[in-house]
Amino acid sequence: MSANLSIGLVARRTGATVPTVRYYEEIGLLPPAKRTDAGQRSYDEATVRRLVFIRRCRDFGFSIDQVRDLVCLVDQPERPCVEVRDIAATHLEQVRRKLDELRALEASLSAFVCSCEAACAGGPAVDCTILEDLAVPAENARVVQSPKCC
Repeated sequence: MSANLSIGLVARRTGATVPTVRYYEEIGLLPPAKRTDAGQRSYDEATVRRLVFIRRCRDFGFSIDQVRDLVCLVDQPERPCVEVRDIAATHLEQVRRKLDELRALEASLSAFVCSCEAACAGGPAVDCTILEDLAVPAENARVVQSPKCC
């Protein structure tokens, strides 16, 4: 493959930024670019494919370390697929935990808004139940059980 793609072109084709391409190269996710006689980076189509892979991994929320492991598996195709599955399964469990946390956060925020709607909306901010609730440490906060108003 000919190595004739500029860093700007690679960035545009993959939806990355130039600093991101440099960063991925610096941390070893991308192989070092060949250099032109003028010292500019020059990439090939394989690098574009690798960068698309990395970006897709990041879009799915894989950590840099997980991406590094996945890239390693791409580079060693004889390794078992179960290793890829295990990385994805671990990440899936992390995503599910975050979703549980987000659902709890949503319920708390909904309770804040409902409490405000019922008790003080339209009054001065100093009397706002949301501000009062946010000023109490979480372990001492009252649990607002209000009907779903929002």
